[in-house]
Amino acid sequence: MRRRQLFILSAVIFFVFCVYSVFRLSPERSAHIIEGEPIPESHPVFEEPPAPPVAWEDAPIVENGPKPKEVGNKASHPIWYLINDAQREFDDITKKQSKSLEEAVKEYRRRYNMPPPPHFDKWYKYATKNGVQLIDEFDTIYDLITPFWGLKPKTIRSRAKEALGFDNLLIGVAIRDHEVTHIQGGPEWQQNATRGMLEKFAEWLPDMDLAFNIHDEPRVQVPHDDLARLVQKAKETNIPAANAVDSPANDFSGRAAELTDGKYFEETKLSRFNVFAHQATWTNSRMSCPPDSPARNLEEDESADDLSKYGFSELGFVYNTTAMSDICLTPSLRSTYGFFDRPNAYNLVHDLFPVFSQSKISSYGDLIYPSPWYWYEKVAYDESKDKKWTEKKDQLYWRGSTTGGFSRNGGWRRQHRQHFVQKINAPGQAMIMVNAGDAENPSWEVKQVPRGEHRDFIDVHFSHVGQCDPGDCDAQIEFFDVTDMVDQQDAWGYKYLLDMDGNAFSGRFYAFLQSHSLVFKLAIFREWHYEWLKPWVHYVPLSLQGDDWLEAVRFFGDSSLGNNEAERMAIASREWANKVVRKEDMEAWFFRLLLE
Repeated sequence: MRRRQLFILSAVIFFVFCVYSVFRLSPERSAHIIEGEPIPESHPVFEEPPAPPVAWEDAPIVENGPKPKEVGNKASHPIWYLINDAQREFDDITKKQSKSLEEAVKEYRRRYNMPPPPHFDKWYKYATKNGVQLIDEFDTIYDLITPFWGLKPKTIRSRAKEALGFDNLLIGVAIRDHEVTHIQGGPEWQQNATRGMLEKFAEWLPDMDLAFNIHDEPRVQVPHDDLARLVQKAKETNIPAANAVDSPANDFSGRAAELTDGKYFEETKLSRFNVFAHQATWTNSRMSCPPDSPARNLEEDESADDLSKYGFSELGFVYNTTAMSDICLTPSLRSTYGFFDRPNAYNLVHDLFPVFSQSKISSYGDLIYPSPWYWYEKVAYDESKDKKWTEKKDQLYWRGSTTGGFSRNGGWRRQHRQHFVQKINAPGQAMIMVNAGDAENPSWEVKQVPRGEHRDFIDVHFSHVGQCDPGDCDAQIEFFDVTDMVDQQDAWGYKYLLDMDGNAFSGRFYAFLQSHSLVFKLAIFREWHYEWLKPWVHYVPLSLQGDDWLEAVRFFGDSSLGNNEAERMAIASREWANKVVRKEDMEAWFFRLLLE
């Protein structure tokens, strides 16, 4: 009975609630219910706020590191000191080159404390016949091969075999009985170019298997403790043993037992190469740096660049390109260079493998060799389309793409090409050098000025955005003033041409040097020609930090400063490039490397 009463009471309460709700409705809303139309929303409608504009964010910089070298005498612009010192050093080097085979052998022994490799006489004949200018300047090769002197020859051969027997994205070349007998892997043009270089001197090479990297990025990163032991064994044991031989044979030993007949590469089931594409590489890249170097600092907020090793004056003009490209001295590269943020490709091995790459970062152990890209003339200079110096614009010119790394989650702000294009075009203040004295008593000082006052000197823009996730591509298109694609020959309309690293080395450098323009270069990737092209003689080096960029261009572009010097340097670099970066020079350098 109680249950039935409760049920009736609940029904009455529900009915009263429903009647109350109906009478609370306005006539208009009741009509909507009767007519079956949707009831309009009672709350106000808000529009989505517009997305904020894409902004640039500078990476944090540790400021308490060693400062650039000071200018002792302010009576001249700092660049004049750099030009004069570089020219004097270059003149001394060119005068001291060996004039005979006997002198070249003697100089080799003096520099490297060991006899030259077999068939050095054949190499010398090849080099002199083809007009090689700097017959003694091959210290780069010695630095490359020294760690390999710490390994047994059999170990080096077995690692080449292991690398080529697996799909490690390499071009494999087999040389047997003084000719190329087999080549596989990689693009056809690179195979053809590599074969073309080798066939010029293969008759003097021993039987060997060679592994060539098809990626732009380097592949071999040996930890510092292993590298130090290899170099120590090389310099304290193996190289002295080679030097102790009274009459070294002028020929190589016969074919090693582990080499095949040269018609194939034996398959292996194991690879020591690890794939890290589109991932940060700084931790791996600094492994070979000395433990006490800035790059190995345990605290990020104490990792300051050592500008004293390569920067000159308050603006940091580059006086030592070797030190500037040594990543162990510049930990800020971690967040300012594309390769360290997210390289487009990265297949890495931590043991010393004999892998040949077209360029490399200072801390890597790849064997650099003349790029097939250059030898094949993939970017050729066409003099008929060049202009006279007086017909060119007084501007620094660059067009290119956002290569250098793969951009994800805003990573483009940590890449060097984006950093350069943003900073050189940015509003705000810039630093220049001015004469605070007079004509008789000059005193060059730094002055801050609005960057816009010198904007006419700059024509630097992206012409393509790529290597990025869709959101990052869109953000860069919005942020940068991206121009239309241009023809390579358009560059000849400008006096000053910027050559800048991309994913690795830039393939335009030789064409720029051979032109009637002056080249400005921003690069940390090292190439084979390092000793043969002199900064401040054949091109203008630019720093990583960028305080010098505008003033370097202004110095050469301003008629009251170094404009005449710019034309003289452009002529000198053109003449020298046509003597030292020819196909014959690349072949001679490669010949010497493979003999070693």
